[in-house]
Amino acid sequence: MTYTIKKLAVLAGISTRTLRYYDEIQLLTPKRIEGSEYRIYGESEVDRLQQILFYREMGLELSAIKKILDAESFEQITALKSHLTELQKKRKRLDLLIDTVTKTIQKEEGEYEMSDQEKFKGFKEAMIQENERNYGEEIRHKYGDETVNAGNAKMMNLSEEEYQNLENLRVKINEKLQSAVSSGANPKGSEGKEIAELHKAWLSISMPQYSAEIHRGLAEMYIADERFTAYYDSKVSGCAQFLRDAIIANI
Repeated sequence: MTYTIKKLAVLAGISTRTLRYYDEIQLLTPKRIEGSEYRIYGESEVDRLQQILFYREMGLELSAIKKILDAESFEQITALKSHLTELQKKRKRLDLLIDTVTKTIQKEEGEYEMSDQEKFKGFKEAMIQENERNYGEEIRHKYGDETVNAGNAKMMNLSEEEYQNLENLRVKINEKLQSAVSSGANPKGSEGKEIAELHKAWLSISMPQYSAEIHRGLAEMYIADERFTAYYDSKVSGCAQFLRDAIIANI
């Protein structure tokens, strides 16, 4: 079956403008063009669009998606299995949050007695699953399953106060990093020392047993792994490098 650009846009739930842009960057080209720019899409183009939308849902940039789909090693069935795994993980995270919110509503309506641990269980489990999805393979390879599992267990057992302190420290570290980098501060100076100590306090809450060696190892990963770098540099470029240098200099 073939589709005009308008029919394919309706089928996929996107705009014709998006499809034209995909054609412009050679991410998704029509099967053929009839008359004056009359785009026609066939089955293979529909399948490719499905893959594009799957990867977009996972947060990948269009340039990265094009590279994946154009690779000689790309196999659609393998990709679909990978998508299914990611969707199942996402569903599990959402189910955890839905359960937490549902119980909170029941508590407020007097239908359920909710413990302080339950209030944050869904959020903590979702955080652990997100970290496992993004960084689990690298962290487990570097520090071993026992260390990572112990860290996850400690996270689940955090009290409400500890959990809130963890979040407050995370926000404070990012704010001070952005300020330090923007002002041209020296990571070996007072600002760098304060950030390194805050980061140490943050790790000490979530790690089963803090060690300077692990701390410095994580610091190196912040610049060696582009995903860590992207997280810290999301608002101000250079934060990941500053954090790494501050930790190495002060821990």
